[in-house]
Amino acid sequence: MDKIWLNRYPKGVGADIDTESTDTLVNIIEDGCRDFRDKVAFSNMDCDLTYGELDKLSRDFAAYLQNDLGFAKGDRVAIMMPNLLQYPIALFGILRAGMVAVNVNPLYTARELEHQLSDAGARAIVIVENFAATLEQVRDKVALEAVITTQIGDCLPTIKRTLVNFVVKRVKRMVPSFSLPGAVTFNDTLKKGASAQFKPADVKPDDIAFLQYTGGTTGLAKGATLLHRNMVANIAQAGQWLDPWTERGQEVIITPLPLYHVFALTANCLVFLQQGGKNILITNPRDIPALAKEFEKHQPTAFTGVNTLFNALVNDENFAKLDFSRLKLTLGGGAAVQRAVAEKWKKITGIPLIEAYGLTETSPAACINPLDLDDYNGSIGLPIPSTEVVIRDDDGNDLPTGEPGELCIRGPQVMHGYWNKPEENEKTFFPDGFLRTGDVAKMDEQGFFYIVDRKKDMILVSGFNVYPNEIEDVVAQHPKVLEAACIGVDDEKSGEAVKIFVVKKEDSLTDKELISFCREQLTGYKVPKQVVFIDELPKSNVGKILRKDLRDK
Repeated sequence: MDKIWLNRYPKGVGADIDTESTDTLVNIIEDGCRDFRDKVAFSNMDCDLTYGELDKLSRDFAAYLQNDLGFAKGDRVAIMMPNLLQYPIALFGILRAGMVAVNVNPLYTARELEHQLSDAGARAIVIVENFAATLEQVRDKVALEAVITTQIGDCLPTIKRTLVNFVVKRVKRMVPSFSLPGAVTFNDTLKKGASAQFKPADVKPDDIAFLQYTGGTTGLAKGATLLHRNMVANIAQAGQWLDPWTERGQEVIITPLPLYHVFALTANCLVFLQQGGKNILITNPRDIPALAKEFEKHQPTAFTGVNTLFNALVNDENFAKLDFSRLKLTLGGGAAVQRAVAEKWKKITGIPLIEAYGLTETSPAACINPLDLDDYNGSIGLPIPSTEVVIRDDDGNDLPTGEPGELCIRGPQVMHGYWNKPEENEKTFFPDGFLRTGDVAKMDEQGFFYIVDRKKDMILVSGFNVYPNEIEDVVAQHPKVLEAACIGVDDEKSGEAVKIFVVKKEDSLTDKELISFCREQLTGYKVPKQVVFIDELPKSNVGKILRKDLRDK
């Protein structure tokens, strides 16, 4: 393969990484905790967790899983929480015990949660009390053996912990009542683990680190099987891209994107841990004024986000007044960055908004724009070290430069496959190992790639995948609905929004009634924003609904 993009690589970035490395995430975690022991690893609500403290507490959690629960290497443990200090403690404990982390979106409905826990075969879950009522609804339908609950402030100092938990529960009433008999608290697990013996697990590069769930053409989430080898490779690839611009032990990154999402998981949590960086965890990224204050307080050197978040910040009057003199890197991913937003960001901060591209299936980074760019260029960037990218037609033939086709990726960061989905794997991979992304793209003469369109009908709402089949399935469950079809439409705030076309079974059905029904069954970003009632859906001669015709309308 002629990797023409190598000629445009920034100075100091090599063409390849060591793909034969025997490192695992456990090595990276333990090395980071040792090398930067006295430095702050994570900070949340003005409270710090040093690398040394992270080392001890994650060890204690691992010991609890091994001894009190009797779990072994390879067992799956789910984590369902926003960005809190508890997250890295639990995550690193799971990985150090040789177990598999299953990240769960805290906003999932009971239906979505049941599917993921059952599909993964999770034996335990660590869940914030705010979402425990959802778990209660499915507790008897899944094979969980242990439930570990935590409150928002549990890892804060005593006085602040008491105050935060009281306000969240009693004043703001953010914790719906729930009953989970036999559940233990997160802090109790740490106490029990502290007095137990931790047995280092013999973790190998080909062991599974994560079951990272992503949508599929069927609408049911699939678990991307990410091995330690995949994650370590992507950390090395991203690290090599960043090396000329970063200084070990000196970087400060603000993390508003949820760590349960693969973008923040790898880029913020793991890459910057290896760098010895200070990671500022934002629990509620929707509070833009509060996020601007975190910027002012910590003066970060790096920031990652999605287009909708950048757009909200550049339209906040207080954000525009901040000092950005320490900011060196801004990386956008998860969804397409809009030119207007990138230009506003550069005008306010003086720093270009660098766009990257990746998938859950690629751990996630596959392409990143050079960090020496002066301005936004509309591209998703260049393939990162040891990554091959080709443009192919439907028959698997490579297409010439400039011609659009399906973007296909091969590299050490590409997932092992979907968890227990051999049929999906056959559809997803070409025989030569290239992953079919479902995105239509083209490459220019310098090796920069540009997304043209999405081959699949997937809708991208604020960086999260929404699949029409899932929405249609839920809408069709309403007793007053005869048929339904779903498409994505442009939306200024979220990039895209969900729109449904519905054929009524009963004339009394209203759009408000239908949206309310969807809110009970779907995560917020999947709920339709627009409802159009129609007499008949356009269909092919074999009865397939023609979404293209609906989009044309």
